[in-house]
Amino acid sequence: MWKIKDMSKLISGSPQFRINEVLDNTAPLYTYYGQAELEGDLVNLQLGISDSKQIRTLDKVNTVNEGDVIFSLISGKATIVRNIHQGYLFTQNYVKFILNDEIDAKYLIYLLNEDASIKRQFKVGLQGSMVLKYTIRQVRELELPKIIPIEKQRIIGEIYFNQLRLQALKKRVVALESAIVLEKLRRTND
Repeated sequence: MWKIKDMSKLISGSPQFRINEVLDNTAPLYTYYGQAELEGDLVNLQLGISDSKQIRTLDKVNTVNEGDVIFSLISGKATIVRNIHQGYLFTQNYVKFILNDEIDAKYLIYLLNEDASIKRQFKVGLQGSMVLKYTIRQVRELELPKIIPIEKQRIIGEIYFNQLRLQALKKRVVALESAIVLEKLRRTND
């Protein structure tokens, strides 16, 4: 049985409370990678207006790059970072995966987000816990289902991401249609 730690190296985000903010305008300005960015990256869309916090610091911080696999220890969701979020700072609420060649990034995300056996392992790890936050150790020790050939992994991962994007687009269409109908009703009511 393969574990996540056999397939990847995990890097924890920067501890937010240890980052020293500076007022020096020449210091690098970082935008925090948050749940809104993760959700947008998962469906390859900008989902509304981001209210991401920014910070200027001279500290060495962990940032995401396009193509990185990132996992939220809060929501338990994973995604691949898009180029629009290149260089964003990620905090200790997130973990970045450095994968080996035996597992496809999109397939791993599919497993982390959808696989029943992984969901069960997470649930067992949270039992008795007051704080619903996963730990890096839990993620590292997750047992993966039987690893299929990389070509099949790529196909499954691609279909998964395409389906998520299609769902998000359909949801957007429904919301826009609803807004149009409501506006027409408002106008006829005036």
